[in-house]
Amino acid sequence: MILTVTLNPAVDISYKLETFSLDTVNRVSDTSKTAGGKGLNVTRVLQQLGEDVGATGFLGGSLGDFIRGELSGIEDYFVNIQGDTRNCIAVIHEGRQTEILESGPAITEGEAALFLEKFSEHMRDVDIVTISGSLPKGLADDYYEKCITIASFHDVPVLLDTKGELLKKTLKSKPFLIKPNLDELGDLLGKEVDEETEIVEALKTSLLNDIPWVVVTNGANGAFVKQGQNIYRVTAPKVNAVNPVGSGDSVIAGFAAGLSRGLADTQLIKFGLAMGVLNAMEEKTGHVNLNHLDWCAEQIRVEQVSR
Repeated sequence: MILTVTLNPAVDISYKLETFSLDTVNRVSDTSKTAGGKGLNVTRVLQQLGEDVGATGFLGGSLGDFIRGELSGIEDYFVNIQGDTRNCIAVIHEGRQTEILESGPAITEGEAALFLEKFSEHMRDVDIVTISGSLPKGLADDYYEKCITIASFHDVPVLLDTKGELLKKTLKSKPFLIKPNLDELGDLLGKEVDEETEIVEALKTSLLNDIPWVVVTNGANGAFVKQGQNIYRVTAPKVNAVNPVGSGDSVIAGFAAGLSRGLADTQLIKFGLAMGVLNAMEEKTGHVNLNHLDWCAEQIRVEQVSR
């Protein structure tokens, strides 16, 4: 089973308006509410791929109940908390998107300890773990390290998708795969990396030596991937990007599923990156049309640029 970790999930609310006006009433006819959070996007794609998947994190209040109701067909390993799960609101108007993001509940020491206890128990039934997003209030910045240490003790690889100082601090626990985008790679190293030569040199830095897989996504331009000592340039097909939100999460799902299926390196890269492309082609976040998978994987080019 693949277990996805979303410690700060949300109910994602989308309001679509032709125009958005301040200091007056805006009436909305097109509204959607879904279980949100980067890890739950990963979960949805894994479910569409037919993988045995479970989801964990913290849920509380009526919004937590709503998310639980959205997890049909997914093993529910979420831990109940006293606080209320948050809303995240996106107002889509005139080709723009205005977001209103609640910070979410504060996790108590007891809730944090209970999660780690349950997480350790789940490792007996888990083959791969994905960890996505930020930490909720109340958790120390070494919390992901603790999760990865527990998983490593059970020989379970962890695919980590976070950024900034949290990513840098967590690297010492040696996740199996990290997935920064190009800007996040620059932030991690404290310098801009734009040209191919700069990206390749950045991937060779000692900070990343102990990370088996580093997947650096670059939107429509594809990605650069470091596997061991090998570095690859990945070129994606040009598509009509309807909604690229969640494409990075879909890449994590693709790599998790590909690892679960034992795909070889080049096949794994194509499969993982194809999920990001397929997500961008769909209106719904965290959704892929598998009818296009073979075409998309065939169009992706993987070229080794350094070893």
